[in-house]
Amino acid sequence: MTQTKTTRIGMLVFPKITALDILGPFEVLARTPNCSAQLVWKDTSPVQGDTGLRLLPDVDFANAPQFDVIVVPGGPGQTDLMEDEEVLQFLRRQAAGAELVTSICTGSLLLAAAGLLTGYKATCHWLSMDQLEQFGVQTVPERVVVDRNRITGAGVTSGLDFAFTVVATLRGEDVARSIQLMMEYDPAPPFDSGHPRVASPSLVEQVRAAAAAMLDRRRAVSARVAARLRSS
Repeated sequence: MTQTKTTRIGMLVFPKITALDILGPFEVLARTPNCSAQLVWKDTSPVQGDTGLRLLPDVDFANAPQFDVIVVPGGPGQTDLMEDEEVLQFLRRQAAGAELVTSICTGSLLLAAAGLLTGYKATCHWLSMDQLEQFGVQTVPERVVVDRNRITGAGVTSGLDFAFTVVATLRGEDVARSIQLMMEYDPAPPFDSGHPRVASPSLVEQVRAAAAAMLDRRRAVSARVAARLRSS
């Protein structure tokens, strides 16, 4: 890609999305020179995220251009989409012509359900990392994972790290550094509990227990979809 070309970035949104998965990356990518970021969904009606924030898609599937970069976020609503053929076919069509196919959080499971991460290295939210392995994905427990033209981010807040990695890929490190400085992205979390490797075991189990019902359902869907892909 060159800096004279406008890069079209399509960012999937859907009901029960985790809004920060897409809002953080949008802020970064929309500020990138010669980049146009659009929110895309089945239609252009507002979608409501898992915490109530409403997002307005810019374009629907039928009228979406071929994007140069496709970005797939996660959230509770991602589970249903793993068996939504309209969404899966849209992602497959876009991926076939895109230069970068990317995700944040459990968006990687949606890419995997579409067969777009088979044979690739990728990451996911720590609570759902195990499910990626069912899809022939080599899981890597890192904040951002790059494998050829696939770029995946781990859970929620990694979307910013992910986005700066995408910017560096598209426009070079100098541009990414300048946007990072302008946005004052200088993380200094007040608590050392942002990942199981640093959080106390009791806190990890507390969070895991709170998400148990959602995870059980997601695992069941992942197993079903992965089995279909293996038999196809």
